[in-house]
Amino acid sequence: MPELPANIFKIQTANHISPLGLSRFPANHYQIGNDITQPDAILVRSFNLLNADIPLSVKAIGRAGAGTNNIPVQTMNSRGVPVFNTPGANANAVKELVLASLFMAARNIVPALEFVKSLQGDDATLNTRAEDGKKRYSGIELPGRTIGIVGLGEIGRLVANASLKLGMKVIGFDPKITVDSAWSLSAEVKKANSLEDLLRRSDFISIHVPLLDTTRHMIDDKNIQLMKQGVIVLNFSRSAIVDEDAILQGISAGKIRCYVCDFPSEKLHHRESVITLPHLGASTQEAEENCAVMVVDQLIDYLQNGNITNTVNFPDTQMERESPYRVAVANANVPNILGQISTSMAKAGLNIHTMINKSRGEMAYTLVDVDSPIPSEVINEIRSINGVLMARYVPAPNSF
Repeated sequence: MPELPANIFKIQTANHISPLGLSRFPANHYQIGNDITQPDAILVRSFNLLNADIPLSVKAIGRAGAGTNNIPVQTMNSRGVPVFNTPGANANAVKELVLASLFMAARNIVPALEFVKSLQGDDATLNTRAEDGKKRYSGIELPGRTIGIVGLGEIGRLVANASLKLGMKVIGFDPKITVDSAWSLSAEVKKANSLEDLLRRSDFISIHVPLLDTTRHMIDDKNIQLMKQGVIVLNFSRSAIVDEDAILQGISAGKIRCYVCDFPSEKLHHRESVITLPHLGASTQEAEENCAVMVVDQLIDYLQNGNITNTVNFPDTQMERESPYRVAVANANVPNILGQISTSMAKAGLNIHTMINKSRGEMAYTLVDVDSPIPSEVINEIRSINGVLMARYVPAPNSF
């Protein structure tokens, strides 16, 4: 591979990424490919990076999707590497699949299709057998039924608002809902007082929460016992949100009418009253393009300006440039590091023009614009400060 000129960013693609997104990288400043060595950033969809040897050259990882459980986020934290994702970019695609699943489960469409496929004979025989067998697949209608939405992020809100348009009653539970999320939610959506309250009141339950220690096996035997008889459960979040053994016991007991999810497993395979899909949630052309465009734009802004939007481990931090000379620093969120950064710059005769400092949990992030070029010795001194995880010089794009 030929040597690259200075100020060229190398992007490694660990999966196929939509060309519409990749085309947004300025061609004269980026090299992109799946065989890139010592990349500045990695772009990934579903590829498993958990056991990968991620080079120390990597400054950022971009996930063209929402979930990041295929990325070693904690390891990246220790290196001061932001992990970007694209919340909401595939929300409409997932919403449409959830709605399709509502109809599939309510009308017993999948077992009815399998029944018809099994029939043999001429037209008269097929019609007779179909008429005789159809009563086994009698379903229910949606208007007037109550759907409980667990998690009111972008997808949950879209599902809630669409369900109202289908004539359903909607209740939601999300103790961490933001003000912006609440504003985009229809006033007709009723608030459940707790998860248990939602489970008791719902004919359908649709789950839209991230997989965390606190949400793993959220739907377990205890919570299934709280549900209405004949409930339909939809899981388009992550497979481990539910306890599959408890789901199957609930089906056997008649508590659960149907379980629909986007995650095939050996336990669920060929089980009656279970519909598993091959992770189709974001598998539309539009969703793939939306995710790629969104994550590429975020990576460009980070690599060229140090700005951060939509990561799972860093605080959102944006600062308009007021100088072509910028430093980005990630550090443990502990006292006095900001003072030490300022001292290092002052000793070198650098005047701070403007700066911003944000924190998120144990991570802090700082952008500093100064009025003159920054010697490499100053960057190295900042890197040596105890608690600093990453420091890099971010020259203005027009200085390339």
